Amino acid sequence: MSVYQEITANKRRTFFIIFIFIFLVSGFFYLIGQYFQSPGSYFLIGLFFSLFSGIGSYFYSDKIVLFTLGAKPADKKKHFDFYTVTENLCLASGLPMPKLYVIEDPAPNAFATGRDPRHSVVCATTGLLRILDRSDLEGVVAHELSHIKNYDVLLATVVSVLVGTISLVADWIMRSLWWGGSERNNSDRSNRHPIFLAFFIVALIIMPVVATLIQLALSRRREFLADASSVLLTRNPNGLISALEKISSYPYPMRHATASTAHLFIANPFKKKSSLFLNLFNTHPPVEERIKVLKQM
Repeated sequence: MSVYQEITANKRRTFFIIFIFIFLVSGFFYLIGQYFQSPGSYFLIGLFFSLFSGIGSYFYSDKIVLFTLGAKPADKKKHFDFYTVTENLCLASGLPMPKLYVIEDPAPNAFATGRDPRHSVVCATTGLLRILDRSDLEGVVAHELSHIKNYDVLLATVVSVLVGTISLVADWIMRSLWWGGSERNNSDRSNRHPIFLAFFIVALIIMPVVATLIQLALSRRREFLADASSVLLTRNPNGLISALEKISSYPYPMRHATASTAHLFIANPFKKKSSLFLNLFNTHPPVEERIKVLKQM
C-alpha cells in the first residue's frame, strides 16, 4: 500500500470508527432504557450524546487531548531546539509548521495530534527536551511529523477521545447501579428477569474492552510506518534509535498520561514490563523490535 492509499484508508477508518461509536453508544443507552423500562427515551439520549461526542471529537479532539494532558504552548526562546528542528523538518517535508506544545513532566515522551496537517500539534515533555541532543530530537520530531503527514493523528486522536468517553459512560452507569438506586428502583429491578440483569452487567464490562481493542488495533502498525518515514525524512536512523533507547531507559511512568491517550505517544508512557502476554495488549510494539528494524534500514 502506498503512502497516499494509507492516508485515504486512515480517513475512511476515522469516519467508520465514529459511526461504530455512535452505533455502540446508542445501542448501549437503549439497553439501559430497557433496564429502566424507557428504551425510546434512553435511545434518543444516547444518539444525541454519541453524535455530539463523535462530531466534537473530529473538530476538537486535539484541544481535548492537550487539556487532558496539561500541555502548554512552547516558548520559542526557551525551547529553541524544539522550534528550529521542527521548522527545518517542515521545510524538508513540505508540511506546514504545526503548533508546538510542552508538558511539564520529567518522563521523556512526545506525540502529535490534530485533524489534518493545517490543524496539527506536536507536543513534547520537558524530560524529552532535556535528555535528547539535537540529532535525537530530529528523529522524534520527524516521527511525529510522519504521523501528521499520514493522517495517523486524526485517527489516533479521535479514537483517544471516543475511548475515554465510552469508559466514562460505562463507569458512570456502573457507579449509578451500585450506589444510586432508590428504593423504588430496587423494587422495579426485583421484577425483572435476572438473565437480563446479567446481560446488562456483561455489556457494561465489555464496552470499555471493545473500545480498548479498537485502540490497540490502530496503534501498533502505524508506529513502524512512522519510524520508517522518520528515517526517510532525516536520512539518519541513528538519531531515532538513540532517542528510543533513551526514552525506554527512563524508569518511571509519565505523570500526566491516561489510558485513553497512551497510544498517541512515541513510546508507552506507562513503562510496563515487557512480556509476551503484556505485549499482546500493549498500545506500542516493543522498543527492542522497533530498534532492530531501524538498524536494518
